[in-house]
Parts: sequence; structure tokens; C-alpha cells
Amino acid sequence: MPAPGENLRINSERLWDSLDQMAQIGPGVAGGCNRQTLTDADNEGRHLFADWCEAAGLTMGVDQMGNMFATRAGSDPEALPVYMGSHLDTQPTGGRYDGVLGVLGALEVVRTLNDLGVTTRRPIVVTNWTNEEGARFAPAMLASGVFAGIHSQDYAYDRRDPEGKRFGDELARIGWVGDEAVGARKMHAMLELHIEQGPILEAEGKQIGVVTHGQGLWWLEITLTGKDAHTGSTPMAMRVNAGLGMARITERVHQIAMSHQPNAVGAVGQVFVHPNSRNVIPGKVVFTVDIRSPEQGKLDAMKAEVMRAAHAVAAELGLGCGIEEVGHFDPVTFDAGLVATVRGAAERLGYAHMDIVSGAGHDACWINRVAPTVMVMCPCVGGLSHNEAEEISPAWAAAGTDVLLHACLEVAEVVS
Repeated sequence: MPAPGENLRINSERLWDSLDQMAQIGPGVAGGCNRQTLTDADNEGRHLFADWCEAAGLTMGVDQMGNMFATRAGSDPEALPVYMGSHLDTQPTGGRYDGVLGVLGALEVVRTLNDLGVTTRRPIVVTNWTNEEGARFAPAMLASGVFAGIHSQDYAYDRRDPEGKRFGDELARIGWVGDEAVGARKMHAMLELHIEQGPILEAEGKQIGVVTHGQGLWWLEITLTGKDAHTGSTPMAMRVNAGLGMARITERVHQIAMSHQPNAVGAVGQVFVHPNSRNVIPGKVVFTVDIRSPEQGKLDAMKAEVMRAAHAVAAELGLGCGIEEVGHFDPVTFDAGLVATVRGAAERLGYAHMDIVSGAGHDACWINRVAPTVMVMCPCVGGLSHNEAEEISPAWAAAGTDVLLHACLEVAEVVS
């Protein structure tokens, strides 16, 4: 019977077809996807995933955050399960593979085990985590954060989108409030497959990234308050321009990140300008600063410097300044034993691989708090992600899922 070291492979054509079918739900305008969390498109994608899981003989459970858990039984009902998965929600202009590869790759592992008649001692659970992206409801990785005890469920339910709609209300509206208590499930381990979302693997000619660490991050939402005024008739010396303040802070964020090289990044992302009129000086600007580093000391230093810079710029220009911490996690070190398992699987399969630090946040970063966790990465073209032009090759998808298969077989313990 099959053993973890044998040269087993997933059905790459079936995986690629599943990725394509999911991409038809919530299509973007340029070939990608707009399947933001708790939208009608998200609901449709969830139902397709649930149908596929049922066809694969899996039993579906859903918790009160809408996290989906599809279980393949093991030979030992008392053994803690091995979890695999990621997320199906996307950015507003997202790609087809960010998160989705991890969910459907995990499903393909189960389908392959079914095809081969493999039995594992431990149950295997394929997971879709709710609101990983944080694009509609900040912060990112919200539901896995509640699962891991980082956030309270009340806090999560009261998150609001830019239109003021509550997370809890939208979860109920699309019908995915489950009956399981969040975090009640216990895990033996969790494995997450993901595209790199950066250029390193492709540039190095590697098929597999063995993820040893994840960057920590801070999202700081800064609100600058000035005075709306006519652009043409207000003298320059009499303006209280919130837009100018944002521009100066944006430059300072870049300078601060550059001063902490290597292993530090920062930028201004989401921006809301009020009143957002061509001939009105902005009286209010709300924007988010995103700073990241795998080194705790650098992350803490950058946060402090950005906050000081924002207040200093505001004082110089006569602006009001408020700063809210809307997202955070510390740098992550993934389980050394699982890292070795992933590395060994890549070596046995003959895939070129390298150790890598994840530049993005993932659900695995929170689950790492409550169970041994690891990530497997495959390249993406040009490192492009969070963009409709995001692209991977069928061969890359297959390689990453093959490694996931072999790692899962080892951790879930093949019986027959």
C-alpha cells in the first residue's frame, strides 16, 4: 500500500479545472476575481465548495464565524485531525489563486487519497477560513483570529465595511452562521498551501517555498482633519490641507521602511479623501499604513516612528490627527518538525525548493498560536498578487499540492 515516501501525485488536471470553475464565481473585470467576504459571490463559492466536499465523501461542519470544516474520517476516531486549507474570499480586484489554491489543493489531496484507497489514522479536515483578506472587514484573518483567541466573537461581529454593514449581519444574511462554537475544535497540525505573492521563488528558479517564518505587521489607520475650502480662492498660506498631510506621511512611511533594511517594508494602501472633489481642498483624509518585518525589534521601531512622524506632520500643518490600530500580529516561527516534513517531501519528489519567509499574513499565522503549523508556497508570475493579473502555472500548482499531499500523508499517518 502507499507510503509517504512513494512517488504519488495528485490529479493536476482536476485541480486546475476546479480552480477555473471557482474563478467563474465573482469574476473580476480583467480576468481575476471579486469575491469579497460575505457577499453573494462568496456565498455562491461556498456552496460550490460544499458540493465538491459532499461529492468527495466529506462531512461538513460550520462554526459561528462561518469557517467551513470538511472532514475525511480516519481509522482512529479519537486521534486529533490534520487540518489543511486557506480561504476562498478575494480582494476587490483579486487574482484566481490567492487563498483558493490552498483550499482546493487540500480538497484535491483528499480526492487523490480517495482515488488511491488510502486510509490514514488521523482524520483530515479541509478548511475555508472566513474573511482572510480583510478587504471588506478589517482586520485580515478575522475568523481564524477568533478561532485562535486573538479576537472576541463580539468584536468580529461588530466589524463594519465601508458602507457601514456589520460583519455579523452579513454573515447571517448569506446563511453561513454555523452552530459550532468558534475554537472548540482541536488540531494535531495545520498545513496551508499558498502562492508566494512575491517574486523570490520564480527569480531563484524554485518550485517550492518551505515557509519557516512569517512577517509580523501593523495596520495603522490614520485620520487627518483639516478644513474643506475652495482650491482656487483659498490663499496657500491659509490652507489646512489634510491631503498634503497624507502625502508627507506617505513619504515618511517609505523613508522609515528604507531606514530599517533589510527585512522591512511599508506603504500607504487604502485611502478615503473627503469631500473628494476636484476643486475642494481635502478637509479630511483617512488612510491605512501597512508596515511589516519578520524581526520584532524592527516592527516595533517602525510603528513608533510612523506614529511620531504622523503627529509631527499634523502639528506642522495644523491638522487634527487620530491613529487607530486596525490590524496586528507578531512575527511567526512555524513548527520546526512540520517544516522538516515539508522540506523532506519536496526533496523526495525532486522539486527544487528553498526556505522562505512569508511576506504576507495568512490564517496559518494565527492558527500557529493553538496548533503546530506550517506553510508550503509555490511561485507566482512576477511575484504579482492582489491583482487580477495574478498568475501561476498548472505545473507550479501541481508541485505545491504534491508536496502538500506527501506532508499530509506523513503527518496523518498512513494505515493502508
